[in-house]
Amino acid sequence: MKFILGRKLNMSQIYDATGAAIPVTLVVARGNVVTQVRTKAVDGYEAVQVGEGTRNPNRINKAQKGHFKDLGNFSSVNEFRVEAPTMKEGDKIELSQFAVGDVITVSAISKGKGFQGVVKRHGFGGGPRSHGQKHSEREPGSIGGGLRTRVPVGMRMAGRMGSDRITVKNLKVAHIDADENIMYVAGAIPGKRGTLVEIVG
Repeated sequence: MKFILGRKLNMSQIYDATGAAIPVTLVVARGNVVTQVRTKAVDGYEAVQVGEGTRNPNRINKAQKGHFKDLGNFSSVNEFRVEAPTMKEGDKIELSQFAVGDVITVSAISKGKGFQGVVKRHGFGGGPRSHGQKHSEREPGSIGGGLRTRVPVGMRMAGRMGSDRITVKNLKVAHIDADENIMYVAGAIPGKRGTLVEIVG
């Protein structure tokens, strides 16, 4: 199982051997270090904990400093479930484990859009524009129905949109820049620039 943490940079496009343009998302992966290996005997499950990035040491509390030891001042720590992990604490995870053409799964937090109405959030069509209804363009319409005396569970309404964990499967590695530690992923992935991205192959 291959895995690594990265940061979303931006979208671009590259060209294949036939000259066709491929839309890609650039992900930079630097400074991935194994901070802990969890085992069934001690933790009840098997996983590899990975630290990524750097931040100001003054922003790290004592508990984290004790946990990180001298491995680094990581900005993010994530776990990957791995059966019978062979890695040990302090091992570095490199981008070179991936190759062009690999099928990967990418997870990240999507862009936050705040409080949105039903037209943007759920794709509602709005109310009719005829017969004197001039203020119903983006209204949700009825939320009851018939003999009900309550709002049904799961009724689609206005509310907070975005900032959700999104997983996109079956993406392909289009190119790898080994010098800059940048992976070119064919297609779009969730999040804004700088979003932490989990890549599993």
